[in-house]
Amino acid sequence: MRAKTEARPGRYNDGAGLYLLVRPDGRKGWILRYRLGSKQRDMGLGSFPEVSLASARQAAAGARERLRAGDDPITARKAERAALVRKVEDADQRAFRVLAERYIAKHEPTWRHRIHRQQWKNTLATYAYPRIGGMDVAAIDRNDVLAVLEPVWTRAPETASRLRGRIETIFDYASAKGLRSAGNPARWRDLRHDLPAARKLKPVENQPALPWRQLPTFVTELRKRRATAARALEFLILTAARTSEVMGATWREIDEEHAIWTVPAKRMKGDKAHRVPLSPAAMTILQEMSPLRRKPDDHVFPGPRPISPLSSMAFLMLISRMQGMGAGEGKEKSPRWVDQDGRPITAHGFRASFRTWAGDATEFPREVIEAALAHTIKDRAEAAYARGDLLDRRRVLMEAWTEHVRAKTAPEVMPLPGGS
Repeated sequence: MRAKTEARPGRYNDGAGLYLLVRPDGRKGWILRYRLGSKQRDMGLGSFPEVSLASARQAAAGARERLRAGDDPITARKAERAALVRKVEDADQRAFRVLAERYIAKHEPTWRHRIHRQQWKNTLATYAYPRIGGMDVAAIDRNDVLAVLEPVWTRAPETASRLRGRIETIFDYASAKGLRSAGNPARWRDLRHDLPAARKLKPVENQPALPWRQLPTFVTELRKRRATAARALEFLILTAARTSEVMGATWREIDEEHAIWTVPAKRMKGDKAHRVPLSPAAMTILQEMSPLRRKPDDHVFPGPRPISPLSSMAFLMLISRMQGMGAGEGKEKSPRWVDQDGRPITAHGFRASFRTWAGDATEFPREVIEAALAHTIKDRAEAAYARGDLLDRRRVLMEAWTEHVRAKTAPEVMPLPGGS
């Protein structure tokens, strides 16, 4: 048979039921015609020239062997393809990432703190999934786990240690589900010879904080910006709150009559509700944001969509713009706002600015300052006697803080923030 040169439409017999089919549009393919009982069937064996004559004859011979064994070649091929699809699907379900997401979904409701839930997801997505996320949990070994941990172990030992524990948990979960028979490759006793003890490594550096004497100048510039993120960042500075607390604040949490913001326990790092006394300046910011309020559960500082809060990147982007970096005749400018070591500041660092100011420039007692930061008292005996939250004394402290940061404030900005 001259399969390559045959161009006329039709069916050309190679013998034993194998045919070359030439279609009117010039396309060619192989067909095996056979009889099963009283029925005649045509089985496609592929296109020419992708399937050569020799390959077509070999496939036809294999199909005839099945016929002699009493099997229908078409039915058998469908079953094989279905089994292959199931095998691929099973492999997908055995992937480390799939098991991790399944474990998180099952146990997340029992994790009270939102930050803990987010950290579980973030650490695995950032460090584990790129390396082992798509691998079968049964095939991952100790070297694969080390490849995940080693790049971050000395750079961020606390994060890496928690990451190792979470990976270990996922492997235990996989074993409990019968998806892994080998030992757990993330157990510390099997890794400790390759990784130094995290507690002995250099602690994670504190967040870069703007020196407190520079706060008035910074806030003066901040007040010139009409963006929602700018109002949120100023509110964060005035209340010495955490980023997540400000981002998640809703109008229901605000007691405007008594100028108190109550952050519920589920959104606090210490799992305990925290009352924040609001200075007149903080209340002014709320008044500026009030035209955007529609319902009690709306966010005080909404994102692009009314039902969503600001992005977690909003403060980072705002501070980056205020730094004035990256412009100027092809040369990168140095950041304008840095800590005492020259590192660019972060939003979380303003809490440290507040703590340093309160300790260096005021006579307020330590317990009042720590209560303003919602820090947990570690001494059990002291904590047993600290029944109140020192709200009235903290109000005086926060008003003094406001007087400091707004000492050289520019004129009030217009309400209804929108630009950057």
